Amino acid sequence: MQPPPLADVPHLGQVVPSLLAALGVPGCVNTLALPEVRSAGVLLVDGLGWELLAEHAADAPVLAELAREPLRVGFPSTTAAGVAAIGTGLASGEHGMVGYTFEMPGTGVLNALRWCSHEDGSDLRGALPPREVQPLPTTFERAAAAGIDAAVVSAAKFRDTALTLATQSGAQYAGVHALGDLAARTLSVLGGRAFCYAYHSELDLLGHVYGPGSAAWRMQLRQVDRLVESLVDGLPPGALLAVVADHGMVTVDDKLDLEDVPELLSGVRTFGGEVRARHVYTEPGAAADVLAAWRAVLGERAWVRSREEAVAEGWFGHTVSDRVLPRIGDVVAAARGRFGMVRGLAEAVETSLIGQHGSLTTAEQLVPLALAQG
Repeated sequence: MQPPPLADVPHLGQVVPSLLAALGVPGCVNTLALPEVRSAGVLLVDGLGWELLAEHAADAPVLAELAREPLRVGFPSTTAAGVAAIGTGLASGEHGMVGYTFEMPGTGVLNALRWCSHEDGSDLRGALPPREVQPLPTTFERAAAAGIDAAVVSAAKFRDTALTLATQSGAQYAGVHALGDLAARTLSVLGGRAFCYAYHSELDLLGHVYGPGSAAWRMQLRQVDRLVESLVDGLPPGALLAVVADHGMVTVDDKLDLEDVPELLSGVRTFGGEVRARHVYTEPGAAADVLAAWRAVLGERAWVRSREEAVAEGWFGHTVSDRVLPRIGDVVAAARGRFGMVRGLAEAVETSLIGQHGSLTTAEQLVPLALAQG
């Protein structure tokens, strides 16, 4: 039972290196064959899946017209990994953001969005400095070193977060508050010789709370389309804009609470990941038994692999560094269909959400690549 074969689809991590190559940055490879430009920007719309856009094209006619082909986001299909792919040009096996939560050996399970302990909520910025967790050069640092202005246009509340420091070092951060100043600041940056990364989070939020395709989600998609239309209409001559996403989303209505199934807890030391993509860290010597138990209980509701199998099958990209390997669970489970692996007590908020993502289905893996040139 294999995940969908998507290896021939370009990876999200190829977008920024291709844009930088189009700007003439040395050492960057233009694998997407983008035209030479004076300035380049990427807008990441959190949670906008390729299949969701196709299904609701009437709500986003500008995006639907511009989105000529899909990208794949890799495993896990989650925001920390997607933002890091933009910020490094690499897949999770190299940049190391292998989940919404994942174990950092010697410290515990890190919540990568909040940079806190997933067990007790304690702040881990001191114990886990962001540039030690993700020490590779960022795409923004590469752009700046080549004499190109590098900027991030994103919510003001994200300015000093650890994930921002880990993945966006080297950029000038423009903190914004709504769609209006996001569009205005992005276009202002693109007026010079620059690379700009802009981020919009609310479509993902409404998908989680109300479900992807819900009335609220569709209304937000309409606002996103207006944002894209405003950016496209205002692009200066010689500017190129790529609109992408970090993952798609599915409605989860078949939930299994891991805390209620003794067979899934036996030999397990701790959990990472999220509802659709689980890292299972085992007690010494228990990995084989845990793998067998998870396969037996979950059956065809999930793809279940040992760490070695998941790495060999390329779940985390072509390369998994020695630095990153211990962060991956001894057992890794990726949900199929509308199935979710919840933890009702330990993860009450996450368990309550209608829309989820993280796995290897095409609904979660495929996102748009929409291109517009000024």
